[in-house]
Amino acid sequence: MTTRELFLRHNAQTSEAPLCFEVNHAEGVYLYDNENKPHLDLIGGISVSAVGHSHPKVLQAIQEQLHKYLHVMVYGEVIQTPQVHYAKALADVLPATLQSVYFTNSGSEATEGAMKLAKRFTRRTKIISFRNSYHGSTQGALSVMGSEYWQQAFRPLLPDVFQFDYGSNDVLTAIDTQTACIILEPVQSEAGVLTPETAWLQAIRQRCSETGCLMILDEIQTAFGRTGSLFRFEQCGIVPDILLLGKALGGGMPMGAFIADKKIMDSLSTQPVLGHITTFGGHPLCCAAGLASLEVLLSNRWMETVKEKEALFHSTLKHPFIKGIQSCGLLMAVEFESFELNKRVIDQCISNGVFTDWFLFAPHCLRLAPPLCISTDEIEMACKFILKSIDEVTHG
Repeated sequence: MTTRELFLRHNAQTSEAPLCFEVNHAEGVYLYDNENKPHLDLIGGISVSAVGHSHPKVLQAIQEQLHKYLHVMVYGEVIQTPQVHYAKALADVLPATLQSVYFTNSGSEATEGAMKLAKRFTRRTKIISFRNSYHGSTQGALSVMGSEYWQQAFRPLLPDVFQFDYGSNDVLTAIDTQTACIILEPVQSEAGVLTPETAWLQAIRQRCSETGCLMILDEIQTAFGRTGSLFRFEQCGIVPDILLLGKALGGGMPMGAFIADKKIMDSLSTQPVLGHITTFGGHPLCCAAGLASLEVLLSNRWMETVKEKEALFHSTLKHPFIKGIQSCGLLMAVEFESFELNKRVIDQCISNGVFTDWFLFAPHCLRLAPPLCISTDEIEMACKFILKSIDEVTHG
């Protein structure tokens, strides 16, 4: 059997039509297939590979840790240097109220931990989220996901969850003294990159402060420079009570985190003790890779060039079949009239050497979230191949 046949037979499938693109190796902004053909990676593992694939400093950090120890004990019980150093590095670039880091294995698990923390600290049960939001696929995260299409097959889910339209002022009156938390993205990524008014985010922050509701900000896709700053909330004049991280956090290794003030986080350690536990969260290899990736990002000027590169995509991707482009930095959604057309363009792009995909709640939009190290020449080449692909599927 071919590897493709084995993949379809033995790997659990998440859709009826997986891309089935077989990767041989990856480096920088390129994925290489089994024939060693390079493909420009325009989604970076869904915003994971911020500093590119196989960065030498990240690989070196993994190799050095590999020879020391792997898993030794469940998270939080023994001192593991990679965890300590990475937590300190994150605290150094975050506000003073976001200094206590709880490492998880994924963004979904970060969401789960944050919801438990909010309930435990506030002693409340009401949770507010938004339609067309995505916070993960585990049952708690699914409960706050803003789509009945994905929820309906798995009910009953968590009670006391109330959803509102993203950007609606109705949510301001819904936040009250019975609300444990409100969970939202500073940019609604899977809805096709929707960026809210800054004043709306600030109003939510103020209302949370007035009522004691905790503001959980999901920066799993937007953090680590993707929007032009290390964290998106820095551009909005707000600081969340709990910050969710994932994707690029691990430098290509599986990792998530929820971060809060120590007085909030400490509520998980009593009544009951071990209020939230994980075996592999904060795995030493993942922490070593994540710290190296953060150091690479901070030592380069890539974040400073994000807006320039965003503008280049906008000015170059001009085509009659492109209805518009929504973006926030190097998180972009190229809109077509239908999912059918978009899927044909995506498949043709892959054939032409450009790897991309679509959005969960905006399947008619093509995703652009390349590594931040992508050059202007590579952007121009990628746009050339995207436009060529559109021509080929629309004109034969």
